[in-house]
Amino acid sequence: MKLVIDVLSWSPVLPVSNPVLVPVPAPTPAPAPGPVPLGNMFIVGDDYGWTLDFDYQAWAKGKEFVVGDKLVFIYPKGAHNVYKVNGTDFQQCTIPVFGEPLSSGYDWVTLTTPGRKWYICGVRKHCQKGGMKLVIDVLPRSTYLPSPSPWGSYKGRRLGNTRVLGRVD
Repeated sequence: MKLVIDVLSWSPVLPVSNPVLVPVPAPTPAPAPGPVPLGNMFIVGDDYGWTLDFDYQAWAKGKEFVVGDKLVFIYPKGAHNVYKVNGTDFQQCTIPVFGEPLSSGYDWVTLTTPGRKWYICGVRKHCQKGGMKLVIDVLPRSTYLPSPSPWGSYKGRRLGNTRVLGRVD
């Protein structure tokens, strides 16, 4: 006896001389890929990191933070931490009662909602006297994404009197 199965559709099973159709479920399609991570990564304090006696308001000035961006707080583990707080706690350098600090020394914060965001160090008087506090305004991500121009990656250059177009990758 010979059995033939077509996994993409109905399959005939050929026992003797009468074929019998057996339903075979269609393959489950793979799930759609998730959203592509968008956004910029900002190392808070740049080369100085999250440290004492640094002006984080000056650091943030002129930067545009949008939903999807990431803040990275880098500091020696155990020396500092990061609390996300509200405006009042920020002004008073108060650690939130139920707040959990980020304390790995390499902490990522993804900006998921627009609005004002406040961060402080909760170690001793680092916020009050050391200036370890950051406030930023997060903008909504634009839903308008212009389609790329087919000529956007071409640049022209001249060789003598001849203009040469070449693709720049």
